[in-house]
Amino acid sequence: MNVQRLPTTIPEYLEHLRRSLAGADPALIQDALYDAEEYLRSELVENPDRSEAEVIAAVASSYGAPDEVADIYRDTEAKVQTALRSPAPPARKSVLGRFFGVAADPRAYAALFYMVLALATGIFYFTWVVTGLSLSAGLAVLIVGIPFVILFFGSIRVLSLVEGRIVEVMLGERMPRRPLYTVRGRTLLQRIGDMFTDPRSWSTLLYMLLMLPLGIAYFTVAVTMISVSVSFVAAPVLVWLGIAEAAIDVSGWQVLYIDHDMIGTSLEPWALPLLFVCGVLLLFVTLHLARGLGRLHGLLAKHLLVKSAQSA
Repeated sequence: MNVQRLPTTIPEYLEHLRRSLAGADPALIQDALYDAEEYLRSELVENPDRSEAEVIAAVASSYGAPDEVADIYRDTEAKVQTALRSPAPPARKSVLGRFFGVAADPRAYAALFYMVLALATGIFYFTWVVTGLSLSAGLAVLIVGIPFVILFFGSIRVLSLVEGRIVEVMLGERMPRRPLYTVRGRTLLQRIGDMFTDPRSWSTLLYMLLMLPLGIAYFTVAVTMISVSVSFVAAPVLVWLGIAEAAIDVSGWQVLYIDHDMIGTSLEPWALPLLFVCGVLLLFVTLHLARGLGRLHGLLAKHLLVKSAQSA
């Protein structure tokens, strides 16, 4: 029987755990490494009279060996994702069923809300990054510039976790729930250097800069399509309810106008049902577009906020 040798140091334990989780979601790997290190470090502090190897051997029976911990994390992740995942809408085979079935998908509405929210978050992220980089460059010649740059990059990592939670909740893409694992055995200067050489730090800056144009585009598309579709649906309904009236101008065309308490429509009566149908269809197109853009943005966030760090 081949018995696997237990690691004797915390970095060795974490490296074994990383290899045991090979192929798993990068966000899951980041969370597992952070949790394992926190647990092992706390056990080491509580047992100062024991060596690192003895502590690891002692906790192997409770916390588990690296391969056992990896299996536990995979099983737990599957259960958690199943519990958190919104109920999938009934599968529809027809084209019309799939088209109109988007109305029963909660992710479509969440993605649509994210598109509207992205304008505010995009402005904040862009302002934060541009201001931080400008002040970092300006203060670089001063002694206070070094700690400022370090604090700025640290804040970027915190914001990436916040954005990750927003993306996971609204877009359904699994994102890290723990900070990025860093080897604590290295000196402070080495860890600061790791923060600047980590591709994830720079890809996060890129993501936050991109959020401004993306946020403007998302907000514009969402608000425009919702406004147009709701207007198309509302106009015929107002006419049929007698709230809107048709007016004839001197050229013989009906015009759209609002005069005090009077609302007019510029459409011929026969075109009103067609306008109503177009408005309803455009609403469903908007939901499909929001869901598709949500999936694409989730992949972009995963690539820039997580994967680059795992591949480093």
